[in-house]
Amino acid sequence: MGGHSYSYLQRCAANYLPLTPVAFLARSAVAYPDKVAVVDGDRRFTYRQMHERCRRFAAALAARGVGDGDTVAVLAPNVAAMLEAHYGVPMAGAVLNALNTRLDAAALGFCLSHGEAKLVLVDAEYLPLMKAAMASAGIGVPLVIIANEHSTDGAPSAGEEDYEDFLNSGEPSMAPAGISDEWAPISLGYTSGTTGDPKGVVCHHRGAYLNALGNALAAHLDDRSVYLWTLPMFHCNGWSHTWAVTAAGGTHVCLRKIDPVAIYRLIEREKVTHLSAAPVVLNMIASAAEKIEGGFGRPVRILTGGSVPPTPVISSMERIGFVVMHIYGLTETTGPSLICEWHEDWDALPQEERVALKTRQGVNLVTMQEAVVADPTTGREVAWDGREMGEIQLRGNTVMMGYLKNPNATAAALAGGRLHTGDLAVRHPDGYIEIRDRAKDIIISGGENISSVEIEEILYRHPAIHEAAVVARPDEKWGEHPCAFIDLKDREIAIGAAELTEYCGNNLARFKIPKTFVFGPLPKTSTGKVQKHLLRARARGLNGADELS
Repeated sequence: MGGHSYSYLQRCAANYLPLTPVAFLARSAVAYPDKVAVVDGDRRFTYRQMHERCRRFAAALAARGVGDGDTVAVLAPNVAAMLEAHYGVPMAGAVLNALNTRLDAAALGFCLSHGEAKLVLVDAEYLPLMKAAMASAGIGVPLVIIANEHSTDGAPSAGEEDYEDFLNSGEPSMAPAGISDEWAPISLGYTSGTTGDPKGVVCHHRGAYLNALGNALAAHLDDRSVYLWTLPMFHCNGWSHTWAVTAAGGTHVCLRKIDPVAIYRLIEREKVTHLSAAPVVLNMIASAAEKIEGGFGRPVRILTGGSVPPTPVISSMERIGFVVMHIYGLTETTGPSLICEWHEDWDALPQEERVALKTRQGVNLVTMQEAVVADPTTGREVAWDGREMGEIQLRGNTVMMGYLKNPNATAAALAGGRLHTGDLAVRHPDGYIEIRDRAKDIIISGGENISSVEIEEILYRHPAIHEAAVVARPDEKWGEHPCAFIDLKDREIAIGAAELTEYCGNNLARFKIPKTFVFGPLPKTSTGKVQKHLLRARARGLNGADELS
């Protein structure tokens, strides 16, 4: 006998609404109307005020002809206006393109042109850069200028408008009704473009909604949470925490630039409970700890990702009082997708074992349906033995729609029904995933695969080393060999290649020991990732004298 017939049950206005993270703000404005939602310097906005400002934002956009599918670009640090754009822009049906403040004029010009920005918000600090970007691209776009204490240009010129005047021109009651399709694009985010023009990653409302809730759950966010914006909001929309903190009813604390002393001060003053940062920022915070008198007297959760955090950095952060949570994700997955979920019985392990466990990328977030480690060609999953290496591949509702105007790259990235991340990893018997390297960063020496991450981990443990990055250098005999770029804690210290070779020999197999050591600062992206493509190019051009420099 068959089951019940459900054919008469239909989707309707009562049982279906498109998912969008914009809805989080409307709810928090009702649930927590008088609670401080945003702290930006001396300014504080309640959730009621934030909601009204964002509705004004959307109405002002609509009044200027910006609507469904139009791109609104923003070039600004972590200030209230950047956060408000994450609601006002999608509320109007438009697509938010949060731009990297570290890009040069030519790269920004490409993003503006490729994304076809119809209107641009720019912090006054970056106005000269934005004008240079538009000139390089040969385009003219209306500018809305976010004034701040760094402003020196006076009143806006023709074609420019003050941000607060822009908001005040919008009538909250005239804000657009919202989206009709949750598959509609909500954001356009450009990758770093290390080997050519950056790719424009398009994410949708449904993915942003789900990823925000997944992050709120993973990070233990609630209405008592105070989130300090140490992570750029332009980076994967702040790893979706621009929406997650609001969903939880927490407080956003803005931070214009990374300053460890200011971070400690705000943690104490605002009773910060959460922040996010790349490992390089964790290192800065840990290094500044000795300059800070006293502590904050309570644990602060810090989410880190972007690259594998070295165990010495995690140990340093835990000694200060931070609870380090390791996450993993990409721009192509609307931010975090994996998290190293912690087990209570791990607390009893020796520190070295416990910290090593925290460096693993872990398991899929509850809102990422599938995460596997598989052969990138066949799709066959590797054994859960902690040894066989494969590519991290993801599938779920938070994966991007695709790359803007790039169907070939989209098809390649989503081939076989999974997102190909390019990250090589193993899967341990307990199911936890651990990255061993980027596919392009694996060093093949004499037919042996060498993980640059493994060598970097050993180098970070040396007491004199502040940062380390390892890349391949061409080798006539072996094909290539590990080349280590070292930034010392004290650049006047007397340490050289011979001492580090001996140190590595005591901790690594012989074929993994770097044959080349180069000393000096490491080039980084705006999000703290070491620019290994620049180091690879430098390694190819080295001569013998450079090895002991």
